[in-house]
Amino acid sequence: MPITTRTSIIRKAPGRYETVEVELDDPRQGEVTVKLAASGLCHSDDHVATGDVPVGVYPYAGGHEGAGVVTAVGPNTPGYEVGDHVVFSFLPACGHCEFCARGLSNLCDLGASLLTGARAEDPTSFRMHLDGEPVGQQCGISTFSEYTTASVDSVVKIDKSIPLRAAALVGCGVPTGWGSAVNSANIHPGDTVIVAGIGGIGANALQGAAHAGATTIIAVDPVPAKREWAATFGATHAYGTIEEAADYARSITNGQGADATIVTIGVVQGEHVAQALASIRKAGTVVLTGLGDITAAGAPIALGDLTLMQKRLQGSLFGESNPRRDIPHLLRMYQAGQLKLDELVTRTYTLDQVAEAYDDMHAGRNIRGVIVFD
Repeated sequence: MPITTRTSIIRKAPGRYETVEVELDDPRQGEVTVKLAASGLCHSDDHVATGDVPVGVYPYAGGHEGAGVVTAVGPNTPGYEVGDHVVFSFLPACGHCEFCARGLSNLCDLGASLLTGARAEDPTSFRMHLDGEPVGQQCGISTFSEYTTASVDSVVKIDKSIPLRAAALVGCGVPTGWGSAVNSANIHPGDTVIVAGIGGIGANALQGAAHAGATTIIAVDPVPAKREWAATFGATHAYGTIEEAADYARSITNGQGADATIVTIGVVQGEHVAQALASIRKAGTVVLTGLGDITAAGAPIALGDLTLMQKRLQGSLFGESNPRRDIPHLLRMYQAGQLKLDELVTRTYTLDQVAEAYDDMHAGRNIRGVIVFD
């Protein structure tokens, strides 16, 4: 029988999150129901609220970075049992489509359904309802909810000894930032790296760059407090603008510039891409991880500079990470003291405070806000 649960939704875009009671379906084959322990407040959910990222149906339940405990398992769903601890992967991985077979499970074909609010196998099938009407689930998981029902393609089992509040962060922000540095930027020991935008993604790009052996790691953010926080995650220098960071990079590289610049700005504009491209050396790499209006087109980049300097502009989804491999690996690093997770959380919130949490994010008061459930 369906259960009633509280979840945070937007009714339209632009809109603000509000908490309502919805009916949540029991899990079907290949699904589990999870009681959430914690959910990260990622900028992507704010992009949905502002309308920068259009979705398929309203109301729409937010949240895509969370962890919790399995409370029900669908029929004929082997490998899961009540009591399992799981992290949600906002990118589902089927394991058998062409891209999963290529080792690019972050580009799994199931990702085509992420913003529809429905199930990948049936675009008319919803698991949440409000007053009899369907409620879309962000990335099919909607972690701004006390309970949620999701496909097993979107959950990764973890060791029960790992604190769920910390584990929640590896569902999106940590591997996205970490992988942007380690995988997409292909940083080497001794490199000079710029990370533009020190939020939940950028802080982890700093950690990834440090782990990869970069010697000079330059954080960029207009908010002074974030420039100070950056040192905690590996930054060696910090500036308020990309241009200032680029000037410093050139001053220590015989005029060449950074080996890589990673753009993790909360709302990316075309000019940010151009500034990043101008900041790197010949054959350097710009990694574009942040989002803005996803329908916007154009960046004022110098095409001659791109071609004649053999520069590389690389998009990065989930940091090119493999959820089933990298989520457990990152949590092992956390347990070994090699990865900072607890330090990322600057404030915790209740489910009723989602809109307030995003106000704090816009004001630059958070690296990562986290909803903590009872």
